Amino acid sequence: MSEFKHFQAHPLHPTFAAELKGIDWPNITPETVSEIKAAVDKYGVCVLRDTGLDDEGHVALSRQFGDLDDIRRFIHPGRKMRYAHYELFDASNVDENNELLDLNSARAHANRGNGLFHSDSSYNPRRASYCLLRAAILPPPNTGGATQFADSRAAFASLPEPLKSTLLTEDYVGAHTYAQSRKLGSPEFFAELAPETFSMARHRITQLHEQSGRMTLYVGAHLHHIEGLGAKESDELRDYLKEWLAREEFRVTVEWKQPGDIVIWDNRSTVHRAMGGEFEGKFKRDLRRTTVHDDGLGAWGLNESGEGFPSFNMAEKKLGEVPQAAARIVAA
Repeated sequence: MSEFKHFQAHPLHPTFAAELKGIDWPNITPETVSEIKAAVDKYGVCVLRDTGLDDEGHVALSRQFGDLDDIRRFIHPGRKMRYAHYELFDASNVDENNELLDLNSARAHANRGNGLFHSDSSYNPRRASYCLLRAAILPPPNTGGATQFADSRAAFASLPEPLKSTLLTEDYVGAHTYAQSRKLGSPEFFAELAPETFSMARHRITQLHEQSGRMTLYVGAHLHHIEGLGAKESDELRDYLKEWLAREEFRVTVEWKQPGDIVIWDNRSTVHRAMGGEFEGKFKRDLRRTTVHDDGLGAWGLNESGEGFPSFNMAEKKLGEVPQAAARIVAA
């Protein structure tokens, strides 16, 4: 017997992630969407195949999960939009003219940070809850471009007991900035970028995932340092936790099969990364993402409620001597 009325959940990993089959997309109801949300709360990652949704349908579905973030604060003056919906973040290798992105372009270098495990929007004062990523154009089969996820809840539960006890007792706070992931993703291109000069969002390293009642690790590529520790100790603990979370036993890889596929995940209980492959520099991979603002108790972390979010203008002021081309995409 399925635990859900409107679809069947087929687990993809022993501890998290499931493919939801049997959804009647042409006649989807609010009750079905509510069940999908419940499935994401349980599994952390849910794969929805061949939804038939376009940009408008994608945004409409996403709005049923909560208030949506948008890209207006990241748009540099003069940059063209490829589509009409500001709620859609561009997770593609396509430029503003719908041409394949030059691998040597500034934006391509910035995109390399997406290949590191991260929680979307951890650098924002108000963190993200769900993300809905949809395939618009895919490269040929067997050329790469999958998305990989890791289970932050299982990773926390499996930590060595002394470290787990320390994390719970000390209640460490992590400082996050998008400049950190950009620097890590392409260190030579961003050699002059100084993440420590950027404003940072403060969120606890260990958190209660309210939807499941389980503890989770909130770490990833945007995490710059852990407050209250010296630089060396902070770096060591940060890197240990990131490496622990990335262990093979906590990972699942989702292959994209056709346009219209959507993957929904919870940034509070999982991390993810874009996978490379032979398609890079040869074929288009156009994925579009909506990001839902968290409305839970820990949504704002240790930041001021209502605090302004990072924007292009803030990034430009902080970059200093970094080439202007890099400044234009560091917050993308």
